[in-house]
Formats: sequence, C-alpha cells, structure tokens
Amino acid sequence: MILDQFRLEGRVALVTGAARGLGQGYALALAEAGADVAVLDRSDTTETCEAIHALGRRFKALTCDLRECSVDDLNQIVGRVKVEMGRLDILVNNAGIIRRAPALEFAEQDWDDVLQINLKAVFFLAQAAARVMVEQGRGKIINVASMLSFQGGVLIPSYAAAKSGVAGVTRSLATEWAKYNINVNAIAPGYMATDNTAPLRADPVRSQSILDRIPAGRWGTAEDLQGTVVFLASAASDYMHGAIVCVDGGWLAR
Repeated sequence: MILDQFRLEGRVALVTGAARGLGQGYALALAEAGADVAVLDRSDTTETCEAIHALGRRFKALTCDLRECSVDDLNQIVGRVKVEMGRLDILVNNAGIIRRAPALEFAEQDWDDVLQINLKAVFFLAQAAARVMVEQGRGKIINVASMLSFQGGVLIPSYAAAKSGVAGVTRSLATEWAKYNINVNAIAPGYMATDNTAPLRADPVRSQSILDRIPAGRWGTAEDLQGTVVFLASAASDYMHGAIVCVDGGWLAR
C-alpha cells in the first residue's frame, strides 16, 4: 500500500531547534509517523518531549547552543543519539536565527552568529550524521532552506547568505552521498508565523504588504510543513536527491 511508504516505525530522527515553532512541528510529525525522536535545542524541550512521549514514541532531549558548539561537540551529539537510541536514520537541520540591520551598518558578530548556526552547524551535523548513515546503509538528511535561498532580502544579509548556502550545501551533499543511499533534500518555508517573523507580523503595514503578495492569503504554520517533512524522511522520497521543496503559499510562483 502506498501509505506504508510514509511510515517511520523503527526509525530514529534528530531534530534541531525543536523546543517550539517549526522544529517542534517537525519533531511531532515524525513521531506521529512512527519515529523515535531526539530533540536538540538551547531552550527547554520538555513540552516537545512530553508530546512525543504521549504519542508512544521514545525521545531524547539534548541541550546545546549551536553558536558555541565546536565540530567535535556536534560529532559527540550525533554519537550520543546513536549510542543511546540505537541508530540515526533522519536528521532535520532546522535550528536557525536571524539578525536585522541595514547592510551598511551590519555588525560582524551578527554575521558570525547567523552563519555559525544557519550554515556551519548544518554542514557539520550533516557530516556527522552521514558517517553513521553510511555504516547503516541508508539515511535521510533534511535541511531547512528559505525563500531567501532564491531571493535577496531587506535588512538580513547574513540570513540570506546562509540560506543561499544551505541550498548549495544540500545539492552538493546530495550528489556526493546518493551513492550511499543517503537522501539530502531541503524544505524552503515561506512566511511562517514564528518567533523570527514576529517583528514583521507586529508591523501592520509590513504584514499586510506580505499577505497581499501571498496567493494563499495567510501566514504559514508549523502544520503546513508536517506532511513535507514526513515525505522527505520516508521511503516515499527515495528517488529525491538535492531537491529544495518550497512550501510558501505560492509566494515564489508570483
């Protein structure tokens, strides 16, 4: 049956930035599909872990501030998941931050923080996970890109640079690791109702200008992305390598 290809029983996933928002949504979707889930965040993940437990799945809470994690730290995180949960089949590189300032005034620290979390950690977590997946003979890596993987942005040069980099890294790793039966793809969310977009949604003029350009006429939610993450984590996407799947209410189609 076709729906059986979407089932994730027996799989273990690691989701970063899963304390709330989109990351929490990804983690719960994978658990609902049958996966056990390790969640990594610098914030308290109790709410997410309790929800995973309520679904009858195993969970592992990991605390780490990706701004300060070394590559060795990231390797150790992946190692803990493998040892304590038995394997690692799915990585969702969701954690990300944004800094807003005019490009003429943009601070070096804001540039470094965003690139560290949104791009460097993405690559090195993927590298660590892929080493485990090569041994297992298969795996799914799902990066979180953005509409700004395709477009420029106002007041967010480091974020646009990082998300463009995520798209490039996704394609590069996909072509290199397909021979290992590892699928590397990305989700590119549109304008979502998250902490990152709170300043935009709080500005009635800016918010309305964004909504006017979205054919769907609304901000996206975590639930809008859940089907996509399950698809990319499952056997249903086994022939997909290097795809950037846009879930944006039609924004890029205009």
